[in-house]
Amino acid sequence: MKKLFLIIGAPGSGKTTDASIIAGKNENIVHYSTGDMLREEVASGSELGQTIDGFISKGALVPLNIIIDTIISAIKNAPVDNILIDGYPRSTEQMIALDELLTTEDEIELVSTIEVRVSQDVAKDRILGRAADAKPGEERSDDSIEVFYDRMKIYTDPLAEIQEFYTKKNLLTVINGERELEPIVAEMEEFIKSNI
Repeated sequence: MKKLFLIIGAPGSGKTTDASIIAGKNENIVHYSTGDMLREEVASGSELGQTIDGFISKGALVPLNIIIDTIISAIKNAPVDNILIDGYPRSTEQMIALDELLTTEDEIELVSTIEVRVSQDVAKDRILGRAADAKPGEERSDDSIEVFYDRMKIYTDPLAEIQEFYTKKNLLTVINGERELEPIVAEMEEFIKSNI
């Protein structure tokens, strides 16, 4: 049985960093970022990658079927049974589609959705700081103030519904993402390890 933890948070919440550190420290945990999975497809230069790039470069959501296929494929092919996926779901449609799919999947159990909670001001400062610190060639096309507000709106618009959905299923865990990195990672890691 594959145990799945979804990690959500605003752009700049640190969710990808947190999850990758935890996976790096634990051989029985693997981490996938939906953003990284999609960017890898873009970098491959495939036709699918070009389609995905058309959405990402505008800060828009990639179509549901593409994301669901990417995620389920990653989970099933994961080298270990404990999987962290960050950046999903980003819409109520994504949430419902995954939920419906998981009801038909005997091999995958959603253990928790972890929300790394930060204010918009903290998120903005981190994103703009990341853009300023990027070395040539490391810049991300989505690290600009205009795209930040677009991404933030995409994140916050469905957030209340997503929180309510997972709260009703007793699957929502909130972590304060406005602290230093170490205590955030420690709290998330302890929670994950106590549930696998």
